[in-house]
Amino acid sequence: MKTIFVSALVAASASLAAADTSVSVYGGVQTLPHSVASGVHPETNDTYQETFAWEGKSFSMPAYYGMRVVSWNRNIGYGLEFTHAKAYADEAEAADAGFNRLEFTDGHNIITANTWKRWDSNSTYIPYVGAGVGIAMPHVDAKTDSTSTYGFQVTGPAIQLTAGIEKEITTTVSTFAEYQFSYSWNKVEFENNGTMDVDLKTNALNLGLRLNF
Repeated sequence: MKTIFVSALVAASASLAAADTSVSVYGGVQTLPHSVASGVHPETNDTYQETFAWEGKSFSMPAYYGMRVVSWNRNIGYGLEFTHAKAYADEAEAADAGFNRLEFTDGHNIITANTWKRWDSNSTYIPYVGAGVGIAMPHVDAKTDSTSTYGFQVTGPAIQLTAGIEKEITTTVSTFAEYQFSYSWNKVEFENNGTMDVDLKTNALNLGLRLNF
């Protein structure tokens, strides 16, 4: 699935006709706060409500990363973005809730259509902001004593907000540092008619490379 999206990004970058098109890749550190999950437990089919602590484990494989393609018209841009975030439920809390494993780790994928604004100054440092809406497509990995759910799902809508600063190295290459926030509303389906409704929030500090065409 990720390979398909990467191919789509490449195709989009090739088809955009604007004079200023950029492709960016980034990595960094991504974290998640606690959130409340509720639904139908796949083991017992009883309803439940639990609060889970989540970990991002940015540098554990598969690593946290993202990529975007943007078409600029002067200082306003439009584009697509793929963020491979991750969410691991705390093992003790998951066990208390009847899960041997509860993860969205390949990953908690966010796909958005974004709008960007940059302030093009005479210096080599250019601040920018962005906002996007799209979907969450996590890879669900959940296991109980008698059930196992493993695979990609489209679980609901997502939003993304970004603010950063870019430094030009050459006319075609830039580096950037940014803060990125995402919020997704997820309705997950488990084996044996289980479900989970959970809102996931991610905070990330990104470092990246941008190629301008």
